[in-house]
Amino acid sequence: MSGSASHKGLSGALKRQKKVGVVGAGISGLLACKYMKAKGFDPIVFEAKSSIGGVWTKTFHTTKLQTPKPLYQFSDFPWPSSVTQDFPHHLQVLNYITAYAHHFDLLKHIKFNALVQRIQFHSQDPAVEAWHLWGGTGQAFNPKAKWTLSVYNTQTDSTQVYTVDFVILCVGRFSDVPNIPEFPLNKGPEVFGGKVIHSMDYASMDGRSAADLVKGKRVTVVGFQKSALDIAMECSAVNGVKYPCTVLYRTEHWNLPDYLPWGIPLAYLYLNRFSELMVHKPGETFLLSLIATLLAPLRWGFSKFVEIHIKWKLGLRKFGMVPNHSFHKEINSCLISTVPEKFYEKVEEGSIVLRKGPRFWFCKEGIVVDGEGSSGLKTDLVILATGCNGSTIQGMHTCRDSTAFSESVSNLYTSEMRCRWVAELLDGTFELPSIEEMKKDVERWAEYVKTYSGQYFRRSCLAALHIWYNDQLCKDMKWNPRRKKGLLAELFHPYGPLDYSS
Repeated sequence: MSGSASHKGLSGALKRQKKVGVVGAGISGLLACKYMKAKGFDPIVFEAKSSIGGVWTKTFHTTKLQTPKPLYQFSDFPWPSSVTQDFPHHLQVLNYITAYAHHFDLLKHIKFNALVQRIQFHSQDPAVEAWHLWGGTGQAFNPKAKWTLSVYNTQTDSTQVYTVDFVILCVGRFSDVPNIPEFPLNKGPEVFGGKVIHSMDYASMDGRSAADLVKGKRVTVVGFQKSALDIAMECSAVNGVKYPCTVLYRTEHWNLPDYLPWGIPLAYLYLNRFSELMVHKPGETFLLSLIATLLAPLRWGFSKFVEIHIKWKLGLRKFGMVPNHSFHKEINSCLISTVPEKFYEKVEEGSIVLRKGPRFWFCKEGIVVDGEGSSGLKTDLVILATGCNGSTIQGMHTCRDSTAFSESVSNLYTSEMRCRWVAELLDGTFELPSIEEMKKDVERWAEYVKTYSGQYFRRSCLAALHIWYNDQLCKDMKWNPRRKKGLLAELFHPYGPLDYSS
């Protein structure tokens, strides 16, 4: 979305009077707090838990970062030299995030154990429902409007109402509300004689408790994304071949063994401007559309290049795990993840069993897979690694005063750019177009994502167009979107967080 030039920015005194509410103290919440503070505003961060870090505070014992470290860093706060791995352990990631918060003195702005239960918008303008501009004016602040947040303190069992001038939601996709599949009547977990938990419940346990839970049990993990694979590996480490862990999946995926297909960094294939010339883009010119059409065979070739590498490196054909869709579709759905080391070795030895089932339901002894009769897969414990639905907060006016979640190959990188954009909006650098215009822009992006992701469509996914997306943000912020030195570097060198450090 492209904003128009704005009025002169607020004075320092006026900024200090403006309170900005930030919901969540994960990565996005910390970034929002940091950039609001840098612009002179008064941020208040509400965090439901007792610590910062979001999803990194509650994850599996063996989890590592699955995005290469250079792509997963703050633009102005590099990883410490002591972290040498390309894919650090989750505790190292959490330490890095914590160090960032301390470095920029963010903790004093955070209210912990503060669960936001309701957000309400209050305006003295009787025509509020007819507004065609964001906040009625296209500017971040409306002098006749305020927000109130009802915040429940989980320690003192009390509720307090806060009044702010602007609200930024940083609740993410990976928290609070588990995605639980729906089942026919009398075929859900209630008829099962064993135990059913979600991967979120498993992630909340420490390593010893998780090991005790699965020890000596026939475990079935439902799903085939990163969480499912990590849990299956932990189960196999505890139980071995005596009690193999069954992974029940619906669709094969192009999970990566590494980010170096045939020795070439994946970033050179999908994270530079040349790679983005190969795909059609929302709001593209006729010339860019023509180039994308002409380069379509090369796009297909890049995808096949990566697919052949994955099939060879993991031996997918041997295990019947070759996906029917392309790698290009996978990356454009934000579904790519890395395979845990030695995962398919565990499959070969028999401590992990892969089983495909488009649909399933429960019986007393375990799980019945559609098309396999009624005998059932005998199971003691079912872990649903079926993702999350994000957080829910009552009272949001989504069309008037909130922005949407987006994700890409590196969500930290994307979150930082969006927080900087919001900071410039609040500072008066630009104004927003009409609500109708913004809705049309959202639909243009949705059409692009549908084109390249097909049945795996997720509206929030920026996919392989993160540079094009950042270009739009840069133009709004009055930055030069071209961040490299020289034409060749601009076209072929991968873009990352450090390109936007200043």
